[in-house]
Amino acid sequence: MCGIVGYAGGRQALEVVLEGLARLEYRGYDSAGIAVLAGGKISWAKRAGKLGNLQSALAEVPPPAGTVGLGHTRWATHGAPTDPNAHPHTDCSGRLAVVHNGIIENFADLRRDLLARGHVMTSETDTELVAHLLEDEMEQADGARPSLAGAMRAVCRRLDGTFTLVAVDVRDPDVVVGARRNSPLVVGRGNGENFLASDVAAFIAFTKEAAEIGQDQVAEIRADRVTVTDFDGAPVRVRDFTIDWDADAAEKSGFKWFMTKEIAEQPRAVADALIGRVDRDGRIALDEMRLDDEALRAVDRVVVLACGTAYHAGLIAKHAIEHWCKIGCEVQLASEFRYSDPILTRSTLVIAISQSGETLDTLMAVRHAREQHSRVLAVCNVKGSSIPRESDAVVYTHAGPEIAVASTKAFLTQLVSCYVVALYLAQVQGTLYASEIAEVLGHLRRMPDAVEQVLGLMEPVRRIARELAGERCVLFLGRHVGYPVALEGALKLKELAYMHAEGFAAGELKHGPIALIEPGLPVVVVVPSPGDMPVLHDKIVSNIQEVRARGARTIVLAERGDAKVAPYADTMIELPPVPPLLQPVVATVPLQVFACELADARGHDVDQPRNLAKSVTVE
Repeated sequence: MCGIVGYAGGRQALEVVLEGLARLEYRGYDSAGIAVLAGGKISWAKRAGKLGNLQSALAEVPPPAGTVGLGHTRWATHGAPTDPNAHPHTDCSGRLAVVHNGIIENFADLRRDLLARGHVMTSETDTELVAHLLEDEMEQADGARPSLAGAMRAVCRRLDGTFTLVAVDVRDPDVVVGARRNSPLVVGRGNGENFLASDVAAFIAFTKEAAEIGQDQVAEIRADRVTVTDFDGAPVRVRDFTIDWDADAAEKSGFKWFMTKEIAEQPRAVADALIGRVDRDGRIALDEMRLDDEALRAVDRVVVLACGTAYHAGLIAKHAIEHWCKIGCEVQLASEFRYSDPILTRSTLVIAISQSGETLDTLMAVRHAREQHSRVLAVCNVKGSSIPRESDAVVYTHAGPEIAVASTKAFLTQLVSCYVVALYLAQVQGTLYASEIAEVLGHLRRMPDAVEQVLGLMEPVRRIARELAGERCVLFLGRHVGYPVALEGALKLKELAYMHAEGFAAGELKHGPIALIEPGLPVVVVVPSPGDMPVLHDKIVSNIQEVRARGARTIVLAERGDAKVAPYADTMIELPPVPPLLQPVVATVPLQVFACELADARGHDVDQPRNLAKSVTVE
């Protein structure tokens, strides 16, 4: 997901933009660039690779001072990550610059038309054509002072696809203009300065006051004001909000990696996810509820939509919803949902899980569900993002900024938030007594301490991870809620260590996967509680014996004091005893530490894995 920063104010734009880009590095990128408007000219620079390459180029040839500018970190879609394909892109005259996040689907037709009319393209990107389209619109001002916002509105009406666009032009020198469709853009409101960005992290060092930019809207920022219209030019009222974290939260605070810091923050994050969940009457409350109880009592089916790590949270949520609410629940990959001809009705509740609230596959699935008149509840971390805005109800996870690409505290807070949603639905539908809900909430409130206990026992996990740094494959096994935990452990290892890793339902071993077992192969097993789930516990102990008999090296996550499994574990990682449905909150943590440590031992960038972006905003 690309990072975008725009600035208009009294500071030096270059400094503001570079700081913003540095704060957006976590999103993943392969090139970076800036443009500064000064003295009736645009000065720009762009380089493939990390932000340091751009900073070195700027140190050699600094741009002139200016107080209006923009910047971009690109994750390649159209065209390889090269200097010419990096953003910003300019028009034929060099009088304007534009940056872009997303994909323009009618790119080929528009490019063909521009080339036929004499425009010269210097890159392989779809973004560059926007600069030339803006050029055409600005030159049609017929002697009047051209308006970059007007040109942007006209161009956006011609574009198909997904985009956030931000542009500057010497012919309209005091303004930065942004537009969005299906891709994030927010305004930062300062004192005598304003910001545009794809993420509030870009301007958090300067202001906590922000405003949402809606679908198919254009924003103009000047030092003293912000104006927002729709693509037809009609004024739009924006929704302001205050960012509830500060710049210090996005710093490493002495940790080697953001990921290690965020793993360590999980006890606090889990506690924060539970704040304010109970009202004065002792009933569960959600952040934003635009569904009445009657609508929720009519729900007879739940569909959870998510991608990646959030999908694994959804698989765990399914167990909680079906157990506590006695409602059928299915979990679908949001990227496949619209293409599977899903059956949705007004009595279907769709739960959309997304850390960023901008995951495009999930957003498009939400829109499809709304078109079918289903109700949608969002579980999300980022206020002001698209998915919560387009949903009927919202539970914010309150994880704070998560900078590392691989999700840790966002996942745990998604789990806790999904438990809260399940309890809320049980409360409305009357499938649990108030005392039963209070008992579960009591267990949830003890989870931060349980996670803290796990974090204090991670040295054996780090040691085994370093020992296995040379391995080529690791398998993960689990049952019940332990199966999604196994999937998440495998995903973390793939993301960070670039190893082959697979998560399996342990009962499926003899249906094929056991053929993968060979001497020395590491197999990580998530074991359910022997007291609460004795049948499943005994079965998974048998699975461990099966792989160990074939030479596998077993790494077992089991409840403290589990004497039955200990003889079959080459390495035993003890977990504090918690209720079975809540075990993923503690069982996931060692797998996060394991993947992080193993990737570090292999010499990889833990925070910015290759080819990955923090949020996927293209389909």
